[in-house]
Amino acid sequence: MNTSFDTKQRSLVIYGSATVLGLLLLASILLFINLPDANAFNDRVEQIFVENDALTTTENVKLLEVLAQSGTAFADVLSSYRIILFILLVLASALLLSAFYFLLTNHGLQQQMGELTRSGLVVNSLVVNREERVVTINDMEYELTSAICETLSVLCEARLDDDVLTGVELESMISGKPSVDVDEASGATRIKRLRDHLGNQMISHLLVKNISRKGYVLAVDKDVIKMV
Repeated sequence: MNTSFDTKQRSLVIYGSATVLGLLLLASILLFINLPDANAFNDRVEQIFVENDALTTTENVKLLEVLAQSGTAFADVLSSYRIILFILLVLASALLLSAFYFLLTNHGLQQQMGELTRSGLVVNSLVVNREERVVTINDMEYELTSAICETLSVLCEARLDDDVLTGVELESMISGKPSVDVDEASGATRIKRLRDHLGNQMISHLLVKNISRKGYVLAVDKDVIKMV
């Protein structure tokens, strides 16, 4: 795992989340500052009547009362809107912080799982028992068929000699036929059967490596291989 890349990625997530939270806070402040005053309507109506002496008749006074009641209703609605906006902004901030927390937690768990995966797939011992047709990888024991056991044995012997086998060479060594009489597909089929028989695809694909344009090799230290 690239530690430098993970550090940069985590820093990017932190700075990005902090920026979004800061923008959300700034937008909240600007929104509340620019919201009209709840009594703005009443103040404006009162100003109109004060500035116009002609609006002092009984009918106009009643009109003022109606407008005042409408202004009060508007003020109540605007106050409720303020409360709703405040709750929504708090909720948005809480969701953002929660997402940020879970993102960091998930990142940490991925790092831990990566470490556990790498340490769990290190082959410390590979013992092939040809007579019993059994291979033991670390503490895991697998029963093999004769053909699969032979395939694994040839790969082990090649690894001990630091050799990389092509599909043709593998098939030729197992079948005893000359290289000209076998093809690459036969060897590839034997490798596939070996991997399928081991069951765990992750382990089998890490154990038997396919090197492009070269062939197949066991990706283990040759010092851990033991032939019985």
